[in-house]
Amino acid sequence: MGKFVVKEVKTGVKFNLVATNGQIIGVSEIYTTEAACKKGIESVKKNALSPVQDTTLEEVPEVKHPKFEVYTDKSGEFRFRLKASNGEIILASEGYAAKASCMNGIASVGKNAPEAEIVKE
Repeated sequence: MGKFVVKEVKTGVKFNLVATNGQIIGVSEIYTTEAACKKGIESVKKNALSPVQDTTLEEVPEVKHPKFEVYTDKSGEFRFRLKASNGEIILASEGYAAKASCMNGIASVGKNAPEAEIVKE
């Protein structure tokens, strides 16, 4: 089972969702307080099984929030971001060379996040 690792940074508090193998699945924005950070974690847990909108397709189907959004970054790598029901990004991935790997990352959020423990670093 994965875990949410909460850590303080210079400008606030953030979390990483980490898989059982130690790989970082996704990272949060920086929150001003630990309480706000924990609300972000709860939102990821709640929305971890949301539908996927693949914006790399020629015709992009409309998907309402909450959703995972798959896109390509400036360097051509595939990434995903999980958006809450208000449209705010609550989790963002690293870049993947292959879209299949990006989709596996989304599946890993669904597998790891709902029951993940919260640990403070």
